[in-house]
Amino acid sequence: MGTLTVRETITYSAQLRLPSNLTRSDVDEIVENVMMEMGLQECGDHLIGNWHLRGISGGEKKRLSIALENLTQPRLLFLDEPTSGLDSAAAYFVVHVLKNAALCGRTVVCSIHQPSSEVFALFDDLCLLSSGETIYFGEAKWAVEFFADSGFPCPNRRNPSDHFLRSINSDFDHVTETLIGSQRIKDPRESSGSTVYLPTSEIRARLLQKYRYSKYASRTKSRAQEMSSLQKGFAIEDELGGNQARWWVQLVTLIRRSTKNMSRDFGYYWLRIIIYLIVSTSVGTVFYNVGTNHSAVLARGACGGFISGFMSFMSIGGFPSFIEEMKIFYKERRNGHYGVGLFILSNFISSLPFLALMSFSSAAITYHLARFHPGFFHFIYAVIMLLSSIAVIESCMMVVASFVPNFTMGLVIGAGVIGLMMASSGFFRLLPELPKVFWRYPVSYVNFMSWALQGAYKNDMLGLEFDAMNVGEPKLTGEGIITRILGLSVAHSKWWDLAVVIAILISYRLLFFIVLKFREGALPYVHHLHTKTTLHRISKRASFRKTPSFATSKRHHHVINSLSSQEGLNSPIN
Repeated sequence: MGTLTVRETITYSAQLRLPSNLTRSDVDEIVENVMMEMGLQECGDHLIGNWHLRGISGGEKKRLSIALENLTQPRLLFLDEPTSGLDSAAAYFVVHVLKNAALCGRTVVCSIHQPSSEVFALFDDLCLLSSGETIYFGEAKWAVEFFADSGFPCPNRRNPSDHFLRSINSDFDHVTETLIGSQRIKDPRESSGSTVYLPTSEIRARLLQKYRYSKYASRTKSRAQEMSSLQKGFAIEDELGGNQARWWVQLVTLIRRSTKNMSRDFGYYWLRIIIYLIVSTSVGTVFYNVGTNHSAVLARGACGGFISGFMSFMSIGGFPSFIEEMKIFYKERRNGHYGVGLFILSNFISSLPFLALMSFSSAAITYHLARFHPGFFHFIYAVIMLLSSIAVIESCMMVVASFVPNFTMGLVIGAGVIGLMMASSGFFRLLPELPKVFWRYPVSYVNFMSWALQGAYKNDMLGLEFDAMNVGEPKLTGEGIITRILGLSVAHSKWWDLAVVIAILISYRLLFFIVLKFREGALPYVHHLHTKTTLHRISKRASFRKTPSFATSKRHHHVINSLSSQEGLNSPIN
């Protein structure tokens, strides 16, 4: 989370994952040791940073990610491109930290693209893959010798990793064809000092054939068999003792972390609170002292509809911040840090103080400026109903976020869903007049806005009397207006309407839980299907189906400029 400091991030992660039998001082000691190991002491009290908060550098973020995984002292670390996006110094720092972890007895496996020579020198073992096939797997220091024995020596003063990728990366073939076919670039075949160029498929085939029966493959196989024999009867003790933290400890930790994130993220709630105050003041002044004359009937209904509809609608403004929180949840859930239910419950509890502040301040301004039904309990009901309505919208947007992780699409879809709710709420067209099919049954009954609007009408109008249209006619009662003009039933009280809104709120949270659990269960099947599709696509490639001929001739290959400016280097891929 960009609103937390480095130390806070590591501490909260430790409290979520480390055993509950550890004391607070033990946890703090582990946190400090991990920060020292990853070189994060100087930036420990700096914010990570987000769209409006300046934070730590990219290299420090990479080290922080590794530090979070090091908290539980894992025996195996698997990292996907830990140096991507970093400059050479930051990349060297990160890999050197991983090297130290390996020297401490852990196994570190990472994928990496085009490391510098300094970074490459830190690796113990190297695995080169091309189109799903193993080109080389063994000690990194013997890779240069293997390529030289295969007829592709690494030129002097060239980075070995660049040479390896140049040999097995088929993208260079496309680049070469593009250069030759370009009308603006001189034909490389007409250049002086050119050498023979071999296509990647042939280079890869030669390397594959050479590696299968090489001493390097035999060494790797022997090492694997040796490690396999050592593993038998060998049990790894849990250095920390016990499992992860108990569920109530995780719940409290998640609440504290989420509350701190919401309080520091200006766009999560504070910006919305400011907008709510401005809009509430505007609505209150527009409907100032609305009174009880005949025209006040429509004015009160319009004001109640605006509060129930539009002010709830503005709750979608927190969707982008919630999407960022969801990304963290998905990552931590994949690593088994905590359960789905704990995340949903902690998020709701953390948001309650902000929703209460938002609802109370908005209702207090509008309710008293418009002079709605006097009485403390009438005001409290208005606050609770607004609070529940906003919470329902937020829960609805959570369900949308579980289906559409992109916040732009989520805002559009969420706005569309809320628009349908407003259309069937009974404000634009009375509930009895809605088309019976679909809109009246069942949409209006599962629409929280229709119940919130009914509750708002009853809370304000029941017990009041309004002037008749003509002088001398008897006054209109609030009950009569609700039943005859608005077409609503007063058979159930306003508290029943509030209870239905709360029930819809709970239903959305349960739906959110079900969707997340379904995604969690379906994800392995999706990954399995994607893997099968990828393997099927790879198996159809020519280089995978058969081994190309090693026969070469100048008439079969293009002649291009050497990729190296050095002279006298005997390599067919120069």
